[in-house]
Amino acid sequence: MTGHARTRDRGPGQAAPHPETPHAPAAVSGPGPDTADAREDLREPGPQEVRPARPIRRDAARNHQLVVEAAREVFSEFGTDASMELIASRAGVGVGTVYRRFPNKEALVDEIAGLMLKELAEVARRSLALPGGAGLEAFLRVIGRSLSEHRGYADKLVGHKASCVEVLRDRITELLVQAREAGQVAPGVELGDVMALIWGLRGIVETSGAVVPDAWRRHLDIQLAGLRSVTVPADSPPAVTREQLRRIGTATAAARHAPAHPRG
Repeated sequence: MTGHARTRDRGPGQAAPHPETPHAPAAVSGPGPDTADAREDLREPGPQEVRPARPIRRDAARNHQLVVEAAREVFSEFGTDASMELIASRAGVGVGTVYRRFPNKEALVDEIAGLMLKELAEVARRSLALPGGAGLEAFLRVIGRSLSEHRGYADKLVGHKASCVEVLRDRITELLVQAREAGQVAPGVELGDVMALIWGLRGIVETSGAVVPDAWRRHLDIQLAGLRSVTVPADSPPAVTREQLRRIGTATAAARHAPAHPRG
């Protein structure tokens, strides 16, 4: 039946039926990814409608990636005190898009610190393939460079709850075993010693800052020379254990999230 026939079937004064159309907002001139993202987020489900779970749309995924990349740049340059507005501007999206992806700055910092840990775990995995026990030194040089490039938020790695933290420790332990077997590291050097070396690199990066950004390199060279040639003294205190590493991380995370007390 044509539209004209349906019109003739209506009685006098009877309103035209509402057309069956999808719930969609009015078209907006020149929508970009940010606008499309906002339109979808603002649509409310109708009565008895259950919005099905669906994968992130392409533009939403793109916005997420833009925000994460911008945050890494901004936090590296200005530290975690940088504003969400600055991150949005660097990403080329509205600040509302940033908050739709991350409810607060802490969530965004947590995301990029976890991403950095995953990248380091992958570097450690690849370093295991290097011959002659050279993987540990190669990995330490990568982690030193990464700490320097991301010094604005590198302190957030300690105490992070990412599942890859234990994987990273496993791989560092494997690298250490390889180095010991190849004579690149003296007997008696443990995982806790390597972690303490990494903490030292982070401290140097934070202290030297942009004034001497490569100061960590000389420190690492000296430490590696010591690891190769010096046997751990018998009366030296024991290395930090893996359980103590976990407790250090837990205590650091608790202190980071503790509410600030006003000064009296």
